Amino acid sequence: MPRTTAPRAWTTRALEDFEKRLPDPLWELSDALKAGRFTPQAIRRVAIPKPGSTETRPLGIPTVRDRVVQAAIVNVIEPIFERDFAEQSYGFRPGRGCQDALRRVDELLKDGSVHVVDADLKGYFDSIPHDRLMERLKAKIADGPVLRLIESFLKANVMEGASRWTPMQGAPQGAVLSPLLSNVYLDPLDHRMAEAGYEMVRYADDFVILCRTAEDAARALELVCQWTSENGLTLHPTKTKVIDSRETGFDFLGYTFQGHKHWPRKKSMTKLKEAIRAKTRRTSGKSMPCIVADVNRTLRGWLAYFKHSSYRTVFRSLDGWIRTRLRSILRKRTHRRGRARGADHQRWPNSYFAALGYYSLVDAHAAACQSSTR
Repeated sequence: MPRTTAPRAWTTRALEDFEKRLPDPLWELSDALKAGRFTPQAIRRVAIPKPGSTETRPLGIPTVRDRVVQAAIVNVIEPIFERDFAEQSYGFRPGRGCQDALRRVDELLKDGSVHVVDADLKGYFDSIPHDRLMERLKAKIADGPVLRLIESFLKANVMEGASRWTPMQGAPQGAVLSPLLSNVYLDPLDHRMAEAGYEMVRYADDFVILCRTAEDAARALELVCQWTSENGLTLHPTKTKVIDSRETGFDFLGYTFQGHKHWPRKKSMTKLKEAIRAKTRRTSGKSMPCIVADVNRTLRGWLAYFKHSSYRTVFRSLDGWIRTRLRSILRKRTHRRGRARGADHQRWPNSYFAALGYYSLVDAHAAACQSSTR
């Protein structure tokens, strides 16, 4: 967790400093852009942990002034590309999101497309070839200064600790412009798969292809392998596979799918529990109402995304686990050792936490299901 705190604090301070000087910085930016004097500053690169894994993900943090310029570029060029983006692309697009992609996967599985190509692009954002990306941008953008500005962001120096270098490829994760550029680069793959008759569902660099037969899935994977090889990308050799979803589950956007069922994947559960553990340490000096209120904020956001789980037992199990952690805090405060045990359930029953306003996942899920049927 320390690795995520530092960049967030650094970014917040930079934003506050920028805001204090408004509107002067905006006029300065405008003049520099008009005169062609604008040069992106170095990107600060940090490693953040991947949820439920020992691996890390590189995150590039542009300066506030650079993010302002990148946001302006996105506002100008996004409509140009958006009108031609393929239907099966859901990530970082106006009016589309994870739930739409998940809904489409669920529809295809229930319709009989149970043979799945579970694909993983290895280090996609860091491996996008600059020259080929610029060619795709030039196909629809004729404005030379805008193209040169985008290219300058791609080639902006990167700082990581004491190191500093100029990237030869890639679009840094964390930059405002990168999600749109990533969609621009993969859009030909979307259209290629659609033209070949394959049902692909893509969210940024995460995608699955759902087919009716194992043979179709094998051919789809072969086509993806060919396209990625021709376009300077690499499929992860062990994470990319063809599976029969009736027998083997696959993960997509935080859920595990198997058969006609889906539920929060193991890493999603691990991430939630890590967040709850940090808020329910037995040594916490906060009052129990404050702890419960803090836990509730995490649970509301989590359930908003995972309320579509096919199994209600997920919520019952989590409620029980969280209440046990809360009881363990109370147990320590009454000078008892160890985690909460049987007698503690009578000493502090579920109704005790309900009175404190605990956000029961079971009750909230039941309410969500009831409202959706009205």
